[in-house]
Amino acid sequence: MTKEQKDNLFQLVKSLTKSEKRQFKLFVGRLGVNADSKFLNLFNLLDKSNTYDEPAIIKAGIVKKQQLANVKAHLYKQILISLKLNPSHQNIRSQIREQLDFASILYHKGLYKQSLRILEKAKELAMQHEEKNLAYEIVELEKIIESQYITRSISTRADELTTQAEKLSELNVITSKLSNLSLQLYSMILKSGYVKNKEEAQKITAYFNDRLPKFEISELGFREKLWLYNSYLWYSFLLQDFLNCYRYASKWVNLFHEQPHMISLNPVFFLKGNNYLLEALFFIRKKPRFVKQLRLLENQLEHPDFPKDENVEALVFLYLNFHRINQHFIDGSFDEGLNLIPRIENKLKKFSSRLDEHHKMIFYYKFASMQFGAGNNKACIFYLDKIISNKSLSMREDLQVFARVLNLVAHYEAGLDYHLESLLKSTYKFLIKINDLYEVQKEMIKFIKGLQDIYPHDLKEAFIALHKTLKTYEDHPYERRAFLYLDIISWLESKIENKPVGQVIREKYLLESASKTDKSAFKIISKEKS
Repeated sequence: MTKEQKDNLFQLVKSLTKSEKRQFKLFVGRLGVNADSKFLNLFNLLDKSNTYDEPAIIKAGIVKKQQLANVKAHLYKQILISLKLNPSHQNIRSQIREQLDFASILYHKGLYKQSLRILEKAKELAMQHEEKNLAYEIVELEKIIESQYITRSISTRADELTTQAEKLSELNVITSKLSNLSLQLYSMILKSGYVKNKEEAQKITAYFNDRLPKFEISELGFREKLWLYNSYLWYSFLLQDFLNCYRYASKWVNLFHEQPHMISLNPVFFLKGNNYLLEALFFIRKKPRFVKQLRLLENQLEHPDFPKDENVEALVFLYLNFHRINQHFIDGSFDEGLNLIPRIENKLKKFSSRLDEHHKMIFYYKFASMQFGAGNNKACIFYLDKIISNKSLSMREDLQVFARVLNLVAHYEAGLDYHLESLLKSTYKFLIKINDLYEVQKEMIKFIKGLQDIYPHDLKEAFIALHKTLKTYEDHPYERRAFLYLDIISWLESKIENKPVGQVIREKYLLESASKTDKSAFKIISKEKS
């Protein structure tokens, strides 16, 4: 057994709550012979240990070295069985599977009528909760039993089961195709981020249309619609079509509001839908609606009926804190947001084992951007270094790219000129290596590289010239993605106007909000006049 497998057992033991440990000991203690068993003694030792130490286990005399692998495997299995029996881990799916197991046992004992009764109830429960894969399994077992248990209604029953099987199979195929499409699109955005040019956009569109299954929306249930909206959401994100992101994220969340009982069965999808809805609102800069949606989510999560487990707890931490930070980026209130960083960092340690490197790095980029916006450039560099020096980060190349570009700007702002030349070379080399060099980045690197040759009294003119150049890319369908990661335009305006960057963003946000209010008022007045 490899070290990683041994670590897996240790992590499983350490993940158990007090009640789960108590239940495990009651579970294994139901048989007197287990009272001093090797696997139970091993459990007690691992429970008390802070780290996994194999030599210490052997030295304790609990088990011989050649027996350790088997004892560990047995302990792992017994813990999982105990957890399966724990009421806190029971849900509709496990109840349906249990009924299916019971029906199968009765079938093999030749008690066909009893088996069919259980299957009928289980099928009704599965269909009610959109568990169509399980419903299909039930129908298939019903067909097998009906072929051996002759009833007076065999002809109509055969037609009924055949129709059910065909319909469920068709819907399961649609769901499978949509979930495959969603996963592939998600993989694309993780690997390289948003589309970079027209050719990539056309390629993604063709890929999406070729794999989108044919369907009638009126015939789709909750599960099929969930994956449909999921697929359209990722497609819209890839194309930077944030209005459509908002549209499909709203449809996704509304599915749960229309069928509230599905929240307890699918809490992860409920959380993800709300996360993407908030992300879309962030990108389209709708702060009042963003704050309202965030508060609504916080209230829903505090409700005593909302399901809670380790996975849900980690996602709640992730999504709530991402968006608590994001709300300060919309209007440039960076100073107000700084107090979030130490609080999140402390909790980040707690959830470290349950979060992947990708999400940890997003936190660090957000911390860095917050510090940069507040004028704390050395603190910004500190967090960016965690991303740049992370050799295990193979995903989100776009995040790595913009971390390096922001790193250049932060070094310039911090007056660390002696690092600038080597940083320019390493950044350019990295961009060339992954073929991710955009016009915005080219202009930024060229500008920073030329700063050494610009006299101090000419700096303002240089900033104005770069600002004029970059403004042409602000609404470009593909180049604008650079401004989603780093608001370079506002940074340049802060240099030109000699104001903090946060103040510039805040003033722009207030001006934009006032403009939208005036337009809304104008529409209302126009309607009243007409």
